[in-house]
Amino acid sequence: MRRVSRSFSFLAVAGAIWLACADNAGAPAVERGDPPSAVLSNGLRRGVNILGYDGLWKGEIDAPFRMSDFETIRSAGFDHVRVNFFGFRYMDSKNRLDEAVLLRLDKVLDTAEANDLNVVLDQHDNEMCQSVPEKCKAKLASFWRQIAARYAGKRPRVVYELLNEPGGGMSAAQWNEALAAGLAEIRAREPSRRVVVAALNLDDPRAIEQLRLPDADRNLIVTIHYYHPYSFTFQGASWAQQEFANAHGVAWGTERERARVAEDLAIVADWARPRGLAVYLGEFGVYDEAPPKSRLAWTRHVAKTAESFGWAWCYWQFDHDFALFDSATGAWNRPLLEALTK
Repeated sequence: MRRVSRSFSFLAVAGAIWLACADNAGAPAVERGDPPSAVLSNGLRRGVNILGYDGLWKGEIDAPFRMSDFETIRSAGFDHVRVNFFGFRYMDSKNRLDEAVLLRLDKVLDTAEANDLNVVLDQHDNEMCQSVPEKCKAKLASFWRQIAARYAGKRPRVVYELLNEPGGGMSAAQWNEALAAGLAEIRAREPSRRVVVAALNLDDPRAIEQLRLPDADRNLIVTIHYYHPYSFTFQGASWAQQEFANAHGVAWGTERERARVAEDLAIVADWARPRGLAVYLGEFGVYDEAPPKSRLAWTRHVAKTAESFGWAWCYWQFDHDFALFDSATGAWNRPLLEALTK
């Protein structure tokens, strides 16, 4: 998710998995054609996105995310978090990551693990790849070269996500080259690390068919982001396209609207199943301005539909907008939490 105007897609597919509750090196090999349940062997089910727009990365404390929130998240029944790390902005002109920021990332990973949470480490900084795609390949490869070297043989509960929502001015060919380069850097250092790789973030769900993944890599999984229909999920959001930002009072929940969710997700399931790839719903949510009753209904329905396909999911997001938790009061949005977990 990006807090800017854009051509929104229902899908941002990724491959590879966070699913690693246990040691990645000890994870069983998965053969192409195996059902998703064979890959989801470590039991990841429910997660929440965190830290995308937080002062923690600049060295601030409780801004607004607190380290104690990891315990809060685990106690509510979540088993993983997707850490939205804007890695590119902390690289210098030679694409070297800032050590001070990496130490903060270490603390985040340490605290998540201490609270029995798995982590999807998401390179969320996608703006440059979308606007200047010819520079993406080298920068992405450099980022993952450094991350893989830092964590090789360590942190088995951390899964890498190569890039959040690639797209914009980037072609399918450019993205397939960039993801191959980034994945190669990881595999040179961590052959068994679970890795998430995205297809182009287009409105056509069949864009996933343009994704090129190595057949021999048994640690890949696909993940989708789902926000359809945007006139409902993004209504009132100032950062969205004008037609969505100006929308108010849009309800959701007709029989046709509910059926559309299963139809959309089935397209991805049907593509992934014969390839032996499990699917992770890495983002879904409704902006805070939507009618509360419809917001709860949509959230529950999308989560339960994903679960019916055997998928794990990760709600967008813990705090800020789409918020599941109020950092000012230290309280969950209880109806929304129950829509997800009950």
